[in-house]
Amino acid sequence: MNPEEKTGILGWGSYIPRWRLPLSDIARVWGFNPKEPEELNVFEKSVAGVDEDSVTMGWEAARNALKRAGIDPREIGAVWFGTESKPYAVKPSATIIAEALGITPDTMATDWEFACRAASEALRASIGVVASGMVKYALIIGSDTAQANPGDVLEFTASSAATALIVGPREEAAAYFEASYTYVTDTPDFWRRAHAHYPLHGEAFTGEPAYFHHITNAVKGLFEKTGLKPEDFDYAIFHQPNGTFPLRVGRMLGFPKEKITPGLVTPYIGNSYNSSALIGFSKVLDEAKPGQRILLAPFGSGAGSDAYSIVVTENIVSRREKGVKVSEYLQRKHLIDYALYAKYRGLIDRIKG
Repeated sequence: MNPEEKTGILGWGSYIPRWRLPLSDIARVWGFNPKEPEELNVFEKSVAGVDEDSVTMGWEAARNALKRAGIDPREIGAVWFGTESKPYAVKPSATIIAEALGITPDTMATDWEFACRAASEALRASIGVVASGMVKYALIIGSDTAQANPGDVLEFTASSAATALIVGPREEAAAYFEASYTYVTDTPDFWRRAHAHYPLHGEAFTGEPAYFHHITNAVKGLFEKTGLKPEDFDYAIFHQPNGTFPLRVGRMLGFPKEKITPGLVTPYIGNSYNSSALIGFSKVLDEAKPGQRILLAPFGSGAGSDAYSIVVTENIVSRREKGVKVSEYLQRKHLIDYALYAKYRGLIDRIKG
């Protein structure tokens, strides 16, 4: 038995801010080709409000996950927070959420960093600490108020959202892990230096040698490890930097579009970095049936990808009704213009002529 097979997802939850910025407004303000959003297959993005940050969003997602798990928060032995937009440069965010949820003091609490893959990195590590018996439950949170330099093409997709997962023993799980595989190299496709407000990226370089190379190799490694094939999966969820890359990498791996689109949320909320693939996973868990198998493959620049095979159990039916579904957050929205977006994200004093 793989260590993964001893563990599973007990609870899951997400949070998406209600504020949405149409990408057509970004194109208008900065003079981009009006067809650019259509080419990205992204039409609007979620924006954190003036009173929201990665911690408040992560807390909301974690609260939904706890409702579904139905466990005592004091039994959670690890709180791991993955982000690249934490509110404090020096102070853990995980401790704030752990305290607010009543988990402290008898727990581990740590912030993780690996670009968009930090939460997935924490997820894979949580499988190990739960399978070993070191902790009974682990709470993993991916949350970002994604940044982009005003006028940069990255601004089309950088958005805000959060997802949380609670990992515990397989016998209590709504979905259990079968296996996982990680593929990592040193690939400088996306970075941000100290004191810089916004990240830089390698434009098209972020695709071929970074995103596609790492995800395809992680998934192929999982296939080789398990003997599974694309036809063995009911859903396939990939990291979602835009609305086209997941469909393209799916084709490269032999997955039909209908297995990818149920978890594709980027066209409606943009790329929420650490919750990008996980929020798609959360959406699929909101509708998946017992016995169905899910492929989850997050990616983080720098660069690395994880691939997970996950099987849904009978517990999914009773758990999913206890929290707010992703579809409900998608429907709950209020459109804003670029001026209000700039105010909410504190861009006014940073735009230079």
